[in-house]
Amino acid sequence: MAGVLKPGIKNIIFDLGDVIIPIDLRAPIRNFAALSGLGEDEVESLWREHGLTLQYETGLIDDAAFRQHVRQLLRNDSWADEVIDTAWNTVLLDLPVERVERVRQLTGEYRLFLLSNTSPIHIAGVNKILAALGQPSLEQIFERVYYSYEVKLAKPSPEIYQHVLSTSGLNAEETVFLDDNPHNIRAAAELGIRAVQVQPPLTILDYLRDESTNEDIPPAS
Repeated sequence: MAGVLKPGIKNIIFDLGDVIIPIDLRAPIRNFAALSGLGEDEVESLWREHGLTLQYETGLIDDAAFRQHVRQLLRNDSWADEVIDTAWNTVLLDLPVERVERVRQLTGEYRLFLLSNTSPIHIAGVNKILAALGQPSLEQIFERVYYSYEVKLAKPSPEIYQHVLSTSGLNAEETVFLDDNPHNIRAAAELGIRAVQVQPPLTILDYLRDESTNEDIPPAS
């Protein structure tokens, strides 16, 4: 089983969470519950009811408004910004540096892009992790980064993929998209992008191998 680096592929678009950096989506819920003294189920229910993550990740609210919403929802006006940012960034797990190094090896051979449903606090957190590993920032690693909060669109909306293709001048059939979410994969594939779901126990190191002698990894249907 070989990787996705096949003849005719010129561009690679990467998701961030659970593709480049491992994440734990429930960690912020656990941490905010511990900080507030509320139950995890209650925190999760409040989060969903108010759509806080979606608002923040699509740029409808900024950092200051997000933090203030958190204070109001969890009924603690005394939390410093750093307390909220730290709890929010517990979603980010240890980053295997070999993944970053492999992506950087592809520079010059392929046009490399990042497309992520994310927030400014998370991106600052990832860049801090990269710096601690002696690696460049995301904005330096990739030709262009597409953050949902900047473009005010989110996967799996077809519009966000069209935006990436048109603003960077990419042909869908020459483009590989690596994401862990099947809904995101399906939406990209419907536009003709070679969309491949990254599924454990495989990582992008497996999908980005140079080998081409064996059978290819099939795109998710």
